[in-house]
Amino acid sequence: MLHDRVLVRQDGGEGERRSTAGIVIPATASMGRRLSWATAVGVGPNVRSIVVGDRVLFDPDDRSEVELHGKEYVLLRERDVHAVAATRVESDGTGLYL
Repeated sequence: MLHDRVLVRQDGGEGERRSTAGIVIPATASMGRRLSWATAVGVGPNVRSIVVGDRVLFDPDDRSEVELHGKEYVLLRERDVHAVAATRVESDGTGLYL
């Protein structure tokens, strides 16, 4: 990975989902803009807030897809990540960790 790039693997598929009430929502249902969660599998040397294994929240419309060894990944810039879900909290870090 180069510069501020983050390589992520999406957690869920783009298929149908189930609501908390148990209602099945088909993949073809029209929805507003929805962000996606993914797991970081590689980070560049200039990435400051993300380490491999962190879950990140990003906009799926602003992504570049890549296939490596038959698996689908998404390539993002660190600035395109909206949130990081991690167990660690850095005392000198800026921002809010979920």
